[in-house]
Amino acid sequence: MDIQGLSHEELDALRRKQALLWLPAGHDPADDGRDLPLDPAEAHARFDRCAGLLARVFPELRDAGGRLSSPLTPIPGLQRRLSPAGEPGALADGTWFLKRDDALPVAGSVKARGGFHEALALAERLALEAGLLNARDDRVLLAQPEARAWLGRHSVSVGSTGNLGLAIGLIGIGLGFQAVVHMSADAKAWKKDRLRGRGITVVEHAGDYAAAVAAGRDAALADPLAHFVDDERSEDLFLGYTTAARELVDQLQAAGRPVDAGHPLFVYLPCGVGGAPGGIAYGLKRLLGPHVHCFFAEPTASPCMLVQLAAGTHTPVSVHAVGLDNRTEADGLAVGEASPLVAPLMARLLAGVFTVEDDTLFRDAYALEQADDIAIEPSAAAGLRGPRWLLGSARGRRYLQRHNLTPLAEQATHVIWSTGGSLVPEDIRAQFRARGQALAAA
Repeated sequence: MDIQGLSHEELDALRRKQALLWLPAGHDPADDGRDLPLDPAEAHARFDRCAGLLARVFPELRDAGGRLSSPLTPIPGLQRRLSPAGEPGALADGTWFLKRDDALPVAGSVKARGGFHEALALAERLALEAGLLNARDDRVLLAQPEARAWLGRHSVSVGSTGNLGLAIGLIGIGLGFQAVVHMSADAKAWKKDRLRGRGITVVEHAGDYAAAVAAGRDAALADPLAHFVDDERSEDLFLGYTTAARELVDQLQAAGRPVDAGHPLFVYLPCGVGGAPGGIAYGLKRLLGPHVHCFFAEPTASPCMLVQLAAGTHTPVSVHAVGLDNRTEADGLAVGEASPLVAPLMARLLAGVFTVEDDTLFRDAYALEQADDIAIEPSAAAGLRGPRWLLGSARGRRYLQRHNLTPLAEQATHVIWSTGGSLVPEDIRAQFRARGQALAAA
C-alpha cells in the first residue's frame, strides 16, 4: 500500500526497518489546539480534589501531598556522547534534560497519570451515583470501608503490555476495585508476575496487544459492573496524561530554562498507541503554543502513529499494511494501529516522528546508565536520539530553518521523556545491560 504522506524513498526505508525522521508537510507550530474540546483543566481539578485520597491510599505519595510527579534531570554525560555538535553541518545542541517518568512513584511509568485519573473519575462517579459522596465532599471519604465495599462490587480492567496494566491495577486495588489486566500470551513474563504479585488478575490471550485489548473490551461489555479502560479511545485516560505538561513547565522555570520566542523547547516522546505522548504533547501545546515542538519516537517495526498520520485519513491504517511485522523488543511500543482519538489531534500538533532500531534502544539505554547513572528499560530509551535527529540530520536542520529556529539552537532546551524502568527486576535489568554493552563494544 502507498501512503500519500511518504515519499517513495521514505516508504522504502520504512519497509526495510531503517531509522528515519518523518516531518508532516504543512505543520504549523503556531497551532496550539486551543479550539479543540478536551480541556486539561478538568484533570488538574480532579487530581487537586483527590490528592488527600491518594496520600491516604499510597504511603509513597504522602510526603508529596498525594501528588504524582517525576524529576526533571540534566543528562550532561549522555549529551556529550550523543550530541552531533562538532560534526559537519550540525548545530549547537542547547541543554538536554531527561523527564523521568520511569521514576514516578507507585506505578513507575508514564502510564501512571492517565491510569490514576481514569480510576479516580470512575470512583467519583460510582460513589456520587450511590449517594456515598456529594460534589463538595472531601474525596478522602472514598477510603472509608463503606465506600471501598461499594467499589469492590465493581471491576476495572484494561488491555496492556504491562505498564498501563500496573498503573490501572495498583490504583484500582488501592481504591477497592477488583482489577483485571488482559495481556497477550507473549507479553513479558516478569511483567505478568509483578501484576499477579500485587493481587491483580492477569488474563492471557493468543495474538498481539490489539487482540488482548479487543478481548478485554468484549469481556467488560458483558459485565454491567465492569469498566474497561480503553487505551485507544478513553478521554479520561488522555486528560490524565495532559497534566504532565504543567509539571514540566514549572520544573523548567525552577531550573532557569525559559521557553519563549528566543528559547524554544523540543520534546521527544516514545509512542505506542499514542495516548500518553499525545496527552503530554496536547498539554504542552496548550500551554506553550509555538514555542514547543513535540516529536514522537517509535520502533522501526511498529511506527503506527507515523503510518496513520502519513496516510492522511481517519480510517485506521495498520503497520501491517506497509509490510511491517510489529515485532519489537520495545514491548510497550509494539502497537500496530494508532489511537483513533489521539491521531487526529496529533495531525495538527505533532512536529514529526522518528523511528528507532531495537539495537539502538539497548545501546542508548546502556549509554545513559554509563554516562549519567540512570537505568531505564529499552523502550524508554526511544527518545534519546531525538536531539541528534533534529540537530545533526539534513532533514532535522531543514525543519529548524523552515521555522526560523536555526539561530536559536544554542538557547534551546531539549527534554527527552523516559517512560519506564524503575520496576524492572534486577536480573532482567542485567540482561538489558549485557545486551547494550555487547552492542556498544561491537
